[in-house]
Amino acid sequence: MTPHGQAEGRGPGPALRHQADFSKFTRRRRCCRKGIQLALVGLVTAALWAGLLTLLLLWHWDTLRNLKQLEENAARNVTQVSKDLERHKGDEMAQKSQAAQMLQNMERIQAEQKRMESQEFELFQNLDGLRADLSNLKSLNMNERRMALESLERLQEEIQKLWVELRESNVPTTAPTTVPATVPTTVLTTAPATVPTMVPATAPTTAAPLSLSSTPGSTCNTCPEKWVSFQRKCYYFGEGAKKWIQARFACSNLHGRLVSIHSQEEQDFLTKHANKRGSWIGLRDLDIEGEFIWMDKKPLNYSNWQPGEPNDAGQGENCVMMQASGQWNDAFCNNRLDGWVCDRLATC
Repeated sequence: MTPHGQAEGRGPGPALRHQADFSKFTRRRRCCRKGIQLALVGLVTAALWAGLLTLLLLWHWDTLRNLKQLEENAARNVTQVSKDLERHKGDEMAQKSQAAQMLQNMERIQAEQKRMESQEFELFQNLDGLRADLSNLKSLNMNERRMALESLERLQEEIQKLWVELRESNVPTTAPTTVPATVPTTVLTTAPATVPTMVPATAPTTAAPLSLSSTPGSTCNTCPEKWVSFQRKCYYFGEGAKKWIQARFACSNLHGRLVSIHSQEEQDFLTKHANKRGSWIGLRDLDIEGEFIWMDKKPLNYSNWQPGEPNDAGQGENCVMMQASGQWNDAFCNNRLDGWVCDRLATC
């Protein structure tokens, strides 16, 4: 009988029992290990969920805190914007007030400027009147000499006529060799009313020159340097920007006056020689509006107005200029023109 048989007869042997116990232990161990694993997995899962919940709570709390901060910032920004808007409105109102003040100041300045222009014009008129009065005062002492000179000229003309008549009739006479040509510095205010009855027998071969003679047929065409002679008058064509009154006194300093025009021939001559950008002439209506007066006091017997002129545009065009075409235009006396024309009588 084999041991195996013996074992079978006696029941399982120790080895078998040990193997069985080991198998049970192994199974138990496996079951415990699975339980532990499941427990660990549960614990890890629970920890993960707890961490996730914690993160969610932290995120929610942080989000709430951020939202609160955003609300506070938004409230502060709204308050600041409101303050800025109020300050902007205040600044805008201040700017509008400053603009209104500036507008008022501009209006006052314009009114003051107009008043100053009016005063300047009145001052200019007064100055012109004072200059004219001064010129008249200076000329008062010259009137007597001029009258005596004119009387002497007429006397010389009568003597010349008588000499021609005597020469034609072959009447023997005696005459002085010269005829006085100048006037003493002091003369009588009235010329002799009659011519002496005794006429010279012989007459001079040439008549003495007269500085202001305008006798028909005389050859008075001598002009100063830089003056141009035309029809017994001398003309000076000035250049340089001047107002009308400045041009007038410039002519006076040259012993002339602003030109007076009395014929188409004279106008054509001036148009040919005058400044092409416009020139002042001696015509104005400073005293009475619309009543134009020449510097030589002669009537306005010739005119060459541009169509539509004079129009006194702007109320104050009281001085007359000659344009490049030769036509006249009334202009402001304070304008500066590049040209101005003077005239004076030629000497013989």
